[in-house]
Amino acid sequence: MNRYSRQILFEGIGPAGQEKLRQARVVIVGAGALGTVSANNLARAGVGYIKIIDRDFVELSNLQRQSLFDEADAGSTLPKAAAAAEKLARINSDVQCEAVIGDLNASNIIFHLSGIDLVVDGTDNFETRFIINDACWKLGIPWIYGGAVSSSGMVAVFVPGETGCLRCLFDSPPAPGLAPTCETAGIINPASGLVAGLQSAEALKILVGARDKVSSGLVSFDLWDNRFDNFDLTGAKLNDCPCCGKGEYEFLQSTGGAMTAYLCGRDAVQVVPSENNLSLDLAGISQRLQAVGKVQVNSFLLRLSVENYELVLFKEGRAIIKGTNNEGVAKSLYARYFGL
Repeated sequence: MNRYSRQILFEGIGPAGQEKLRQARVVIVGAGALGTVSANNLARAGVGYIKIIDRDFVELSNLQRQSLFDEADAGSTLPKAAAAAEKLARINSDVQCEAVIGDLNASNIIFHLSGIDLVVDGTDNFETRFIINDACWKLGIPWIYGGAVSSSGMVAVFVPGETGCLRCLFDSPPAPGLAPTCETAGIINPASGLVAGLQSAEALKILVGARDKVSSGLVSFDLWDNRFDNFDLTGAKLNDCPCCGKGEYEFLQSTGGAMTAYLCGRDAVQVVPSENNLSLDLAGISQRLQAVGKVQVNSFLLRLSVENYELVLFKEGRAIIKGTNNEGVAKSLYARYFGL
């Protein structure tokens, strides 16, 4: 136990808490700016089993904030989950690291979360977060929400039977293009690092059984403007909440988030969001994308040319991603630039 000697000296953990960490099983959804930092922290703390789920691959632009990756990973375009698990194995060989390369969606989330003690949110989209929320409530698993963009971030802990859930705060995912993303608003790594640090601290509290120390609020901050807020959520649980109030898990009934289809002979993939009857403000979205790439817009569609891809977004939320025949890449590009 010499590896964890300084951590064991901390009275909040001690030898008993360290043993609980050794036996703990955690899923981290997303191996980006939040997920890599959380995975690094929890592996070094001695969490016995960590499953990392991610659909994307490492790119050079990730290295500014995604701490488990290096230039060799980007040059090899390694899947993020695999690259992260390989790094964690070298950091702490006592930890069992499992990489899942692909989407976490309504069709597979119950399988991936079965037998898990805690879920840490490292995603970049609300669609997946609502699926996580429903699944965690159905299975009785605590989960830790986190989000970071620009210089700001938010963290909240949701515990079935003890707190309200994500749907008490947000009734439904925002429409594509409304929520800022790292690709449209940028991000500084202290913001994502702080969010992941707060998530890691809450994870340790939950895993060692220090439930009285777990945050009961939504922590919100902006590092550039020196603003820190904590909103009390103890009264957030609402009897009419579809998830935690009524036990209705509608996001688990979906077909697994956005639907994709390869367009044969066109080197393109169509992405259709799960939410129907959207009517997007294409002009407003185009303004947010001006700094990202070349944008053309009319009353019917928006065309974004960025990197080696062309993304065509229609008013109803459907998009055609040209330049790839990989459905996972197409969904990742949609999430990056349109916020699904």
